[in-house]
Order: sequence, then C-alpha cells, then structure tokens
Amino acid sequence: MRIFKLKLFHKWTRKEGLTNKSLKVTIEEMEKGLLGNELGGFVYKKRVSIHGRGKRSGVRTLIAFKIDDKAFFMYGFAKNHRDNINDNELKALKRLANELFKYNDNEIDQAIKAKEIIEVI
Repeated sequence: MRIFKLKLFHKWTRKEGLTNKSLKVTIEEMEKGLLGNELGGFVYKKRVSIHGRGKRSGVRTLIAFKIDDKAFFMYGFAKNHRDNINDNELKALKRLANELFKYNDNEIDQAIKAKEIIEVI
C-alpha cells in the first residue's frame, strides 16, 4: 500500500504537528477494517491522533482509500475549527479521489517530482 498526502494537506499537517507515523498508523487501521466514516466514492473521514492529544482531541482527515491499492490524504481539520464539510466540498473530494486513483506509477512519480503530492515514508 502506497500512502500519499496532497500538497496543501502536507502544509496543514506540519502546522498541526501531525506526523507521518500517525498517518501510517491510520492507514494500517483502515487496512484492518477500521475505516471510519465511509462518505462514498472511496472517500473516508477518519480521526487521527496527534502525539500527546489522542484521537478525541486529534484531527479529522478525509482520505481517498482503496484497500490493497493506494491512500491519499486529501483534507484535514481540527474538530474545534469546524464540524464537518459541506455537500459541495464532498462532491469535489469524490471527483478528486476518482482522478487520483486513475494515476499510474509514472503519473504519481511526476506528481511527486512536481511536489503536488508527497509520499508518506
């Protein structure tokens, strides 16, 4: 399973103190069936803990996820900043997820070189 984060999500994680380790643990949970809230179109909302704060005080992430394929962290927010996303945002994220899953390895490598996506290592 390859794990990626979009450029804006990456900037947000640095501000929030969210580590790659936390992101990996989140995807490992999802691979074991702890998917969080399925929003349709392979988009999931999943809580992620931040070191020292736990999941309840952590953040919410929106992830494009297909088991045994790829995962893309697309968007995140702290619960105290907003409750949820609206319908238009969800539609846009579903379209984005659809496009991201169409990427082949060469296109992913090009997006990484262009720093549009960052692989979680």
